[in-house]
Amino acid sequence: MAEALLRVENLVTTFNTAEGKLSAVRGVSFSLQKGETLCIVGESGCGKSITSLSIMGLLPSNGEISSGAIYFEGTDLTKLSKEELRRIRGNKISMIFQEPMTALNPVFTIGYQIREPLMLHQKLSKREAHERGIELLKQVGIPFPEKRMKQYPHELSGGMRQRVMIAMALACRPSLLIADEPTTALDVTIQAQILDLINELKEKLNMGVIMITHDMGVVAEMADRVMVMYAGEKVEEGDVASIFANPRHPYTKGLLKSVPNVDDEQYELEPIPGTLPNLNEKLEGCRFHPRCPFATEKCRAQSPPEFKVKEGHYVRCWLEKGVDIDEPAAAATS
Repeated sequence: MAEALLRVENLVTTFNTAEGKLSAVRGVSFSLQKGETLCIVGESGCGKSITSLSIMGLLPSNGEISSGAIYFEGTDLTKLSKEELRRIRGNKISMIFQEPMTALNPVFTIGYQIREPLMLHQKLSKREAHERGIELLKQVGIPFPEKRMKQYPHELSGGMRQRVMIAMALACRPSLLIADEPTTALDVTIQAQILDLINELKEKLNMGVIMITHDMGVVAEMADRVMVMYAGEKVEEGDVASIFANPRHPYTKGLLKSVPNVDDEQYELEPIPGTLPNLNEKLEGCRFHPRCPFATEKCRAQSPPEFKVKEGHYVRCWLEKGVDIDEPAAAATS
């Protein structure tokens, strides 16, 4: 297999707080090939966005990568200086942020914000960057692009602002695009257009895409592979067909059962009971065990390693050792 575009190894991201160091990402590993879409899923607060910010080198001032490595095109990003990271960020790696109204600067025009990365990374003149900006806005389906270049973010609708964010992210034709909940707060018609646009541009540019979402419908639409995170840890990873047809972790099953099914009148949602543990909460064993109806004494006492379900499909769950998680696991053996 060719060298991965991105390879994350045992990433640990911590935050310095009044209560001491708290781990938001706990030993996460995964890889991404060119032209592939990896969806990272889980509830809000499970570490998805912190993982992406760790890759981008955009952690808050009290956050740090405590250990692990992030290899992009063979280079460990954790070893680079801030200046070296700036040359890559926005150029070879771009990110679409969750809320475009806060990600776009309200005091600068759309044109100024699109021209900036082109002038910085591509060394284009202001005029060349302006023309390229108009092309980019056309490419993402924004009408009257010359007019939009002169407008401010508050003058555009939510869908248009998100398209501007995509245009900015793709300005330098990056090798890797990270999209953090790119369709949040958009109506379903605009959501579909944005997802189609990302897919189309991925195919055209042969980009690797990391899509962060909690929407399993988006996962089914976009993913080649899926990584499920819970409380800062990777609990399951596999190709999209395996995750939907044969989920092995109780948490993955819970996420899928929480999705409405409009085709089945008898279908009832099965919400996952309880809430995510706090970062400062000390838990022995599997971090999901307080919410898991199949938890055994071993689950409560010992954190599970990663088990291989089949090639490309892995799960961290003791129940993978011979217990069917469709049935209560009271009889599980250790």
